[in-house]
This record gives sequence, C-alpha cells and structure tokens, in this order.
Amino acid sequence: MLLTYKECIDRYGSDYQLKKEIASGNIFMKEKGIYSTAENISDVEVIMRKYPKAVFTDRSAFYYHSLTDVIPEYFYLATKREDSRIKDKRVKQSFLLDEIFDSGIEEILYNNMQIRVYNKERMLVELMRFKSKLPFDYYKEIIQNYRRVSEEMDFGLVEDYAYMFRNGENIMNQIQMEVL
Repeated sequence: MLLTYKECIDRYGSDYQLKKEIASGNIFMKEKGIYSTAENISDVEVIMRKYPKAVFTDRSAFYYHSLTDVIPEYFYLATKREDSRIKDKRVKQSFLLDEIFDSGIEEILYNNMQIRVYNKERMLVELMRFKSKLPFDYYKEIIQNYRRVSEEMDFGLVEDYAYMFRNGENIMNQIQMEVL
C-alpha cells in the first residue's frame, strides 16, 4: 500500500517514528513524499498516487488498453489547464481544456491496480487527431488492433468525442475509412 508523507505522520505519529519504521524495514521510501508498506511497487502505481487528478493518455493509454505492445518511454498524462506543471522526468504532460478533459475517463484494472485512463473510444479520436505525429508502423499496429476490437466499441461515443473538436467531421471520416 502506498502512503503519502502526511498519511505516514498520521499513522506513526512523528517524523522520528517514521524514520524508525523505515530503518526497521516495515515501510519503504519510494521517492520524496511517497512511502510503501511493500518493498517492490511499480512505477505506474507511484505515478497514480503522486498525480491522482491526472489521466493516462497517448502512448500510455494505447499500451494499457493492449492496443500496442510497445512499452512507452514516458508516462503520458493529461491534466486540466489550470493544474500545476508536473516536474517529473518520467512524465510527458498535456494540458487540456476542462470541457475536453473529463470526457472518456475510466478506471481500469492494470496489474492488480486501478488506474485512470481514457477509454478506447476517446483514444481512437486522439489517434486520428495526432496521426501525423506518430511513427507509421506504430500507428498501423494500433489501427489493426482497433479493427480487431471494433465489435466491442460504442461508435456513438466515438462520434460524441470527435465532435468535441473543431475538425470533428474530418476525424469521423478518417475513422470510417481506417477502422470500419
């Protein structure tokens, strides 16, 4: 279980007691302000605990939805425009308008932990929006995987997400040509 510094102080009473627990091996410091009751904790869990308002997007979301087997170099997170800048070298952050940010957020089980990620429908729209910024082979792999799962998808939702953007009509046309 992951704990913040404040939660550790509430649990153990003082900084001195926390340091004694760390020294005895009952709790482990993962990084500044993040502690764990287990020695081995994944980076994904640490990122979700450090940035609870953020949502996995872009290459991270494609990977967590099993649409690609390419492990992302960074954790791609989306936050609201007014949120603080994330100063973590492992994270690539994108700032979104409030009306766009909340659409399509879901919690999925990934390696026995709940993570916040955009759903497949929203990520299909994002794939079309940023198609030109992705390597061609990577894009093709994701499109082929979308074709495999297209039966399970809600294309009414895809259309709703596409029309949140100025070029919604173009996005829907691309989706119809590429996926359907």
